[in-house]
Amino acid sequence: MTAWLLRLHSHDERILHALIVRRRRLPDLLMSGITHLGDAATTIAATLLLMLGIVPELRSGGAYAAVALVSSHLGVQLLKRTINRARPKLPVGYESLIHAPDRFSFPSGHAAASMSVAVGLALFLPAALGAAVILLAVMVGVSRCYLGVHYPGDVLVGWVLSLAGVLLATMIF
Repeated sequence: MTAWLLRLHSHDERILHALIVRRRRLPDLLMSGITHLGDAATTIAATLLLMLGIVPELRSGGAYAAVALVSSHLGVQLLKRTINRARPKLPVGYESLIHAPDRFSFPSGHAAASMSVAVGLALFLPAALGAAVILLAVMVGVSRCYLGVHYPGDVLVGWVLSLAGVLLATMIF
């Protein structure tokens, strides 16, 4: 690894450890629930329901979310299998609060998926409601670090991939 990658990893690990050692019971439960909003089943189901017009005014949001979801997923899988970053090594005495879906950490698929759906949907919602949906997606990303399955950099790159997917959707539609 080059010197800058080692420094980046060191900062990533320090931020993660600072979060992990501050865990508490109530946030443990809250984050364990929130993280599932980024599961494939949840994001795909939400996108399909939007596209099918469960709320007719949000059908376009479903189409944006679908393009962003598919494209960010492709980016996530390509990077995961190319970079092969291992899951975080947690401080002594701490462990992940959930089971990681695979052995690759970079980037976060949950962060990418939840933000893809959130931004795609938020574009078609009133500003306050759109902001709340995006905040929920941010919490999914934070939960991945809090639970010990991703470094903060993994989450940030997942979000960037989702925003690139939404940008692609805006070029298509």
